[in-house]
Amino acid sequence: MDVLYRILLYIHILSVIISVGPFFILFPLIKKLRTVSGDEMQAHLGTFRFVVWLAKHAGHVLVLSGLLLVFTGSWTWDTPWILMTLIVLFCSLFFLARAFSPTLRKFDGGAHDKAALAQKLQRAVWIYLGLLMIMLWFMVGKPYLWF
Repeated sequence: MDVLYRILLYIHILSVIISVGPFFILFPLIKKLRTVSGDEMQAHLGTFRFVVWLAKHAGHVLVLSGLLLVFTGSWTWDTPWILMTLIVLFCSLFFLARAFSPTLRKFDGGAHDKAALAQKLQRAVWIYLGLLMIMLWFMVGKPYLWF
């Protein structure tokens, strides 16, 4: 059982890295989206979409491995940091579903202000990274919020 727990923990940590890491490359990409057009814009939008897709699927592995860690480990579902992580997780799922795809689609339309759309994407990336960092704090710090 100990070996299984360690493997699940490794998968869980790896999926966190894959979920969070690629979002940091989006900041220079967002800067370029303000000024580029045509094929170059489509290439940048494709990279942005891939990062969102990668984070989404790594998030699926993250959630599944987290569930399995709770089932195989010593933590219970009523542990405060687990409950708070789940609450922030559900908030981030709704946020992720609405934050990026509609704005990226507007870039394809061409009639919108690219600077305003890029600003909206930058704000969404910061908010999403903030949500991920809150969850990371709960998982690593394991704070006792109530008893």
